[in-house]
Amino acid sequence: MQEIFNFLFEQYKTYETIDIFLEIIAVIFGFLSVWFSKQNKIWVFPTGMISTAIFVYLLLKWSLLGDMMINAYYFIMSVYGWYIWTRTVDDSYVTKISRTTLNEKKTSTAIFLATLVFVFIVYNYFDKWTNWVAYADTVTTAIFFVGMWLMAKRKIENWLFWIVGNIISVPLYLYKGFTFTSFQYLGFTFIAIFGYLAWKKNLLRNQ
Repeated sequence: MQEIFNFLFEQYKTYETIDIFLEIIAVIFGFLSVWFSKQNKIWVFPTGMISTAIFVYLLLKWSLLGDMMINAYYFIMSVYGWYIWTRTVDDSYVTKISRTTLNEKKTSTAIFLATLVFVFIVYNYFDKWTNWVAYADTVTTAIFFVGMWLMAKRKIENWLFWIVGNIISVPLYLYKGFTFTSFQYLGFTFIAIFGYLAWKKNLLRNQ
């Protein structure tokens, strides 16, 4: 048991207390954001903005550029999503949950590929291709970029991208030494599965 505890938390001995505290706060608000998203509540965005703002600071400090860019993008897309979710489409309704159109699928593919190229250029510039983690970061960044864009558009398929990205991120963050964040993504995986089911139920009911 002691060996498991040391494996999960020993690296925190070298971290500043304020950074550990900030990571825990960011994880809490991250959980709240995903939970509100599952519930289809607008609070997904303000809580998510608090979490991502903290993670941008921490990840920049820890030199994890791919992860930092993901969270910076989340913050920007949260502002956009907040607008989309509250925008009045007609006299009675705001933007509803819906499925992606053919054009949106094309846009999703373009975002995915463009993100791969962008992250590759950034990692190349800062000479960050030091191990396999950099390649995994590149893929998860692209997956999450698409997922966040679809969530902002209130598309049900966003959950599928979150599920895949979260599953990859659990062992990835554990390997990086950020146990609390790894636990966060493990929780995100289960919430994303239930979120997809809840949104699907909502979509079928409205149809």
